[in-house]
Amino acid sequence: MKILVAMSGGVDSSVVAHLLKEQGHDLVGVMMKLWVDPLAPPVRRAIPTKCCSIEHIERARSVCKTLGIPFYVHNLENEFKERVVDPFIQDYAEGKTPNPCIICNRTIKFGALLDLTSSLGCEVLATGHYARIEKNQDGVIRLLEAADAMKDQSYYLYALTQKQLARVMFPLGEMQKSEVYALAKRYRIRVPETYRESQDLCFFPEREPRAFLRRYIPGMRPGPIKHLDGRVLGEHEGVPLYTIGQRKGLRIGGLKIPLHVVSKVAETNTIIVAEGTEGMRTDIAMHDVTWISGFAPEDASHLAVRIRSTGPKLNGSLIKKGGHWGIVLDKGSRGISPGQAAVLYNGAEILGGGTIS
Repeated sequence: MKILVAMSGGVDSSVVAHLLKEQGHDLVGVMMKLWVDPLAPPVRRAIPTKCCSIEHIERARSVCKTLGIPFYVHNLENEFKERVVDPFIQDYAEGKTPNPCIICNRTIKFGALLDLTSSLGCEVLATGHYARIEKNQDGVIRLLEAADAMKDQSYYLYALTQKQLARVMFPLGEMQKSEVYALAKRYRIRVPETYRESQDLCFFPEREPRAFLRRYIPGMRPGPIKHLDGRVLGEHEGVPLYTIGQRKGLRIGGLKIPLHVVSKVAETNTIIVAEGTEGMRTDIAMHDVTWISGFAPEDASHLAVRIRSTGPKLNGSLIKKGGHWGIVLDKGSRGISPGQAAVLYNGAEILGGGTIS
């Protein structure tokens, strides 16, 4: 089979390429060149801990050379900036907390890169994602959590369609990370001593988005931090810099009971905080809802939902009112953030999800 392998210069994609070559497949290696913040401090841009650096490109090129397969760098800077980065900035400016990795997977990695797969005459796109794909007896493709729960990335793939999943493979989905590192050692994949897996957003060099947001949302200004009861407790540095559920960094002193952010009101430039269980909610409204199978689940009375990629699964029921989807949780939860994804599960299967309204 002729397969396009998405290369990143990291251990996972390098193992995928070696593994598929060992199985006898005809491979083409491709690395995406994505937009990286040109306004970041030069000293920050020089640190090769994110994707698309010269170091990453050379590592990917070296793997392909070792395997004797062609290697290409595919420039998707403009598409990435337009489809992923610009909406990210706009959402934060409006007081939301977006998840750009989900948009990137849907439109770039399994959108533009799948288009290239066809252009290069490949049948399938293989990536280093930790997730599993199965086809049931009816021919419907199911997306499942990875065998390694600590590395599972299926949350970020909930918006993929049957058409996309039919042309994708995740060779690492059944493996533990320790097995992948063992394969890397067997394949003699060079891992620099300074190597660190990228777990942060790739288009700015800092670990957190605060500095990036300051560079690209110039209208940010201080404003009041208010308690739910209306009391002004302090001053924030800019609404986009805070997240729902945040406890640390509020700089509100003299209080015995810890506070957390329960809402961000961009229109009035206000952060609302509360104590303990105050501000916890059981209702989640969603928009842009998609289903892996193409259809909503028949039994929606008791499902599990994640409202953050690393958060626990919460039990609840899926409802639809007036053409709008929502979730009612069995127990209240804080941290329900507009712009984040609510992803629905039936056991290990990802059913679909939507953006929290």
